[in-house]
Amino acid sequence: MFSIGVLALQGDVEEHIYALRNCFKRLNLQGDVVEVKLPKHLENIHALVIPGGESTTIGLLAKKVGLLEEIRSRIINGLPVFGTCAGMVMLAKEVKDNVVGETRQPILGVMNISVVRNIFGRQRESFEIDLPISELGKTVRAIFIRAPAVIKYWGNAKPLATLHHEKYGELAVLIREDHMLASAFHPELTEDITVTEYFLNIVKEYLKK
Repeated sequence: MFSIGVLALQGDVEEHIYALRNCFKRLNLQGDVVEVKLPKHLENIHALVIPGGESTTIGLLAKKVGLLEEIRSRIINGLPVFGTCAGMVMLAKEVKDNVVGETRQPILGVMNISVVRNIFGRQRESFEIDLPISELGKTVRAIFIRAPAVIKYWGNAKPLATLHHEKYGELAVLIREDHMLASAFHPELTEDITVTEYFLNIVKEYLKK
């Protein structure tokens, strides 16, 4: 049995908790999901999910309660992590906004990716598509809400799904680097467990090490 923490400072926390528990049930896995609000909540977890929401707010709150540095340290030391939407922004080493440019927001800065926030536009430009995931040979229904995307990656970072953008060209919208996974879309908002299951397999892989 393993325990997955969901960073529960702001954003679609409940949706991730439901998605993880649903995935455990459907895959017949013994697992638990806990909310992470303080550094002590990191002590017994085997992986962490950083949900969508307002990345600046999440970063500021995490810094205020002493979670930002603690999470960064644990990820660097091998804690598997999955960031969706705002979570992708939090994981990136380089972040800018499509409109305002440099953000100077608190981030974890652990993943070798450069991310642009709101790259497809604001709330009214949100959309859904059937997205092929090359690594898995599957297509998932992907919901993009004020979504970011990866415009550059390096090192061990490997894109698993991409979209074409008129201005930026080919963008990575699902990307993995070792024990870290980042998604520009919201797999927790659909009943499709493909991406969540993929992350749980990463967790199991790293638990064996």
